[in-house]
Amino acid sequence: MVAATKVLSAATMEQFKKQPRLPKFAVPKRYDLRLKPDLSACKFTGSVSVDVDVVADTRFIVLNAAELSINTGSVSFSPPDSSKVFEPSKVYLDEEDEILVLDFADTLPLGVGILAIGFEGTLNDKMNGFYRSIYEHHGEKKNMAVTQFEPGDASRATFKITLDVPSELVALSNMPVIEEKVNGPLKTVSYQESPVMSTYLVAIVVGLFDYVEDHTPDGIKVRVYCQVGEANQGKFALEVAVGTLGLYKDYFDVPYPLPKLDMIAIPDFSSGAMENYGLVTYRETLLHYDEQHSAAANKQGVATAVAHELAHQWFGNLVTMEWWTDLWLNEGFATWVSYLATDSLFPEWKIWTQFLDETTNGLMLDGLAASHPIEVEVNHAAEIDEIFDDISYSKGASVIRMLQSYLGVECFQKSLASYIKKHAYSNAKTEDLWAALEEGSDEPVTKLMNTWTKQKGYPVVSVNVKDQKLEFEQSQFFSSGSHGDGQWVVPITFCCGSYEKKKSFLLQTKLETRDVNEFCFDSNKSSWIKLNVDQTGFYRVKYDEELAARLRYAIENKHLTGTDRFGILDDSFALCMARQLPLTSLLTLMAAYREELEYTVLSNLISITRKVGRIVADARPDLMDNINQFFINLFRYSAEMLGWDAKQGESHLDAMLRGENDRNTPLLPPDTREAAYVAVMQSVTSSNRTSFESLLRVYREPDLSHEQTRILGSLSSCPDPAIVHEVLKFSLSPEVRKQETIYAAAGVSKEGREVAWTWLKDNWDFIAKTFSGYLTPSFVSEVVSPFASFEKVKEVEEFFASREMPAIARTLKQSEKLVNINANWVESIQGEKNLGEAVQELAYRKY
Repeated sequence: MVAATKVLSAATMEQFKKQPRLPKFAVPKRYDLRLKPDLSACKFTGSVSVDVDVVADTRFIVLNAAELSINTGSVSFSPPDSSKVFEPSKVYLDEEDEILVLDFADTLPLGVGILAIGFEGTLNDKMNGFYRSIYEHHGEKKNMAVTQFEPGDASRATFKITLDVPSELVALSNMPVIEEKVNGPLKTVSYQESPVMSTYLVAIVVGLFDYVEDHTPDGIKVRVYCQVGEANQGKFALEVAVGTLGLYKDYFDVPYPLPKLDMIAIPDFSSGAMENYGLVTYRETLLHYDEQHSAAANKQGVATAVAHELAHQWFGNLVTMEWWTDLWLNEGFATWVSYLATDSLFPEWKIWTQFLDETTNGLMLDGLAASHPIEVEVNHAAEIDEIFDDISYSKGASVIRMLQSYLGVECFQKSLASYIKKHAYSNAKTEDLWAALEEGSDEPVTKLMNTWTKQKGYPVVSVNVKDQKLEFEQSQFFSSGSHGDGQWVVPITFCCGSYEKKKSFLLQTKLETRDVNEFCFDSNKSSWIKLNVDQTGFYRVKYDEELAARLRYAIENKHLTGTDRFGILDDSFALCMARQLPLTSLLTLMAAYREELEYTVLSNLISITRKVGRIVADARPDLMDNINQFFINLFRYSAEMLGWDAKQGESHLDAMLRGENDRNTPLLPPDTREAAYVAVMQSVTSSNRTSFESLLRVYREPDLSHEQTRILGSLSSCPDPAIVHEVLKFSLSPEVRKQETIYAAAGVSKEGREVAWTWLKDNWDFIAKTFSGYLTPSFVSEVVSPFASFEKVKEVEEFFASREMPAIARTLKQSEKLVNINANWVESIQGEKNLGEAVQELAYRKY
């Protein structure tokens, strides 16, 4: 046996190490895989026969492998039309690069041969690879076996899978079962061979489950699997899945490619969900919905998650990105089209207004110097996890929405369907998509979109009135306030005083002037001008003082749509953070939203008050009483209109809004549990722990998964640092599932920031070893980013200098940049003249 931990120094190995991709001299075409998991011992054994096409002279075969022991005596290569069997003279397994190198004494013959390998491994608890997840059945803890192979190799092959499992368990894979043979305590389950698909989409789940089932109109069997006794919580996801498959079949003009679709809730799961072909895995919180106990936000989360993962069955699975550089083709499109599907199924949710949260997330990350282009080079497999971020998802989705708006809905859909058909069962690059859209629209799509996907960042478009003309000037926006030299082809849209008076053009130069005298201007304040209509463009807008005043008037008098009100507020906040707009200007604008009732706008307003409150507390603590009074006045109207109790027939969005809460504004009604939990924790201290201990008891009860995440995210909001430390310590205990620990770190109060940083340092070695994939970088961003001092940046740099990890490198840089930005913002606020007088006037203004 060759252990994965063996230290290797052979010269032959060096040529294959530190490479972003496997060599191309041998290409896998088909895998015949057999696995036997032992759920009691948490081990597995297996064997695989791979049809390998040797396309160039070589004596090596290189494969991806992680945490396996290889039975060297079982390894062989059998060429076609030959009785000779090649056995490797050397077998190298490198843990760091996760590769297996087979070194044969002779050059392998060209053509397709059979590579046979026997292996064994551990069902780990790291939520990746072939791992174990713990669940309870009749009060007894049991293990299930689950796969999570993304990210990994994106090469394509067919898969024939056979499982040997305990006969009482459910065993699922990508394809339907074709045969099941029971032999006493074990059964052998054989599955239909898959179509060509990427290796990272292979899926296996073994455990005890119940399910609910339905069929699409064209006969596709759809099932949702949950833990025994919880199947009813899968009914809403099932309804969404059946509806979504029909929508996508029509939209992409290509039917769902497989004979069945299973979706399954996994108790321990690192990401939100995984789009494995035909067997989609989810966190329980993103597949379960309970009519009595789940909030409206949970229902919406399930719908968008299901729509996202099922979009991948076409965008990602049927057509796969050529390499991880084009990850955004998978994730950006799945994010965008999930809103399309959700809006079609639930139009009353006004989901496209909520899409602005995606845009804001993308703009925030992409405003950092440490951002990256949508099309990002991947130089090592360890870097892949970090690009599953708001650039690939949120910016990717936002530029797609911008392009659809520019090309038109019908043209975009037809071109997309053409792209899917042309590249089905193969790999595609970004350029292939642009070519399809360019052919279908006769527009310069490649020229336009290359400026958005091949360079990082985005522009701020400044608009000024000069001699009855509008002057448009673009410059690269940085949240730091610094200047960049990026330039984009920007689809500009603007309205003047009415949504019926709309113009659009492509801004292709740095500066352009438009004569809009008769179109736009009159002496009336109502002749507002709004750029980026409905926020379909991925850029920020800065207005001169006259135009900004007219927009405040338009907001106060309800002349603008919710999406445009959101955009004006969000752009102004970003400009203030970048020190391009004084805080007094931002606060004056915020006052115009005092009668705001739309969920997405009000939710963003609440978020901004939290951030402003934290910065002002660092910069000018003497102003906090007046700032808090201003915030209370700002939300008084919406709080009174919404009320504490749910109203019969109220909208989905009002129900979601009742769950919003701001610690600085006690008049905002805590709708229900999360808001109430946060409010309760504000009075908890080390000497007054009753409420804290009550919430811990609720957490420990076998209850809905949604409830546990609500509680954990609320506990650390306590202003007592000692309680925060206790919560963070609890979050690393066996009582908390690994994927949920981050909720505690994300919810830390401003008083608990230093405690959280000390906790992160003290536990870093454990966190780096225990948490995998997307989770490790999240601890860095959640704990480090809220700070606002230059000294803290140096402290963070010094701590991580000796703890470098490729998986956190990009996130660490981004977090350090954010702390620098916050520190500069604090200095700017400290130097702002007349700020105290302005805040006092706003705090006690009579309306």
